[in-house]
Amino acid sequence: MILPREFYDRPTLDVARDLIGKVLVCRGRNGDASGAIVEVEAYIGESDAACHASAGRTPRNEPLYGPPGLAYVYLSYGVHNLFNAVTEREGRPAAVLVRALVPLDGAAGMQRRRRRDRRTPGRIPDHELCRGPGSLARAMGITLADNRGDLCGGRRLWIEDRGLTYADVAWGPRIGISAGTEHHWRCHVVGCPAVSARRQP
Repeated sequence: MILPREFYDRPTLDVARDLIGKVLVCRGRNGDASGAIVEVEAYIGESDAACHASAGRTPRNEPLYGPPGLAYVYLSYGVHNLFNAVTEREGRPAAVLVRALVPLDGAAGMQRRRRRDRRTPGRIPDHELCRGPGSLARAMGITLADNRGDLCGGRRLWIEDRGLTYADVAWGPRIGISAGTEHHWRCHVVGCPAVSARRQP
C-alpha cells in the first residue's frame, strides 16, 4: 500500500520513526528499484540550524513549505542528489532525509548506476549499494527531476508499506552537519550493515 498524505501530515519525528521498515520505490524504464528504509534524519522548521529553511523561504527550499507527501530532492555540494519526504502541514517547513536502504528489487540496476561513478572496479556489496543518501539516490535513479514529485501519486517515486518491521531502532545525532548537532534526530536500525557504520551505538 502506498503511504497516504495523512501519513506525512504529522509531527516529523513520528514520521521519521514510522518510515523505518517502509519501502522506497522508484519506477524506471527498466523496471522498479526498491529498498527498505533503515536510516533517516529529521529536519524541522526555521529554528533548526541544519534545516534548509533556517534562512527563510527561498526558491530552492520552496518544497519544504509545500503540502506533506512531496519529494524534496536537492544537489548537495554540487555532487550528490539527496532525497527527502516533506512532512507536517503546508507552510510549516520540515522533512525527513532518507539516508539508507536495504535493497529489495532491482539490485542489478542499482549496481550499474553506482558503478558508473565508482573508480574501483568490481561488484559493490548489496549492503553498500544504498548506504548514505548520495549513494542511495544514485543507486535508485533519483534525480533533480524528481524534486516536488507527489509521493502519494504512485507514478514515479513513492513509499509503501509491505509489512516489514525492525524492532531494534535507535536515535542519535545527525551526520555530516556542523550546526544543529544538539538534536538527536537520526533514527536507524541497530546493527544493520546498510546503515552508516561510524555512528552506530
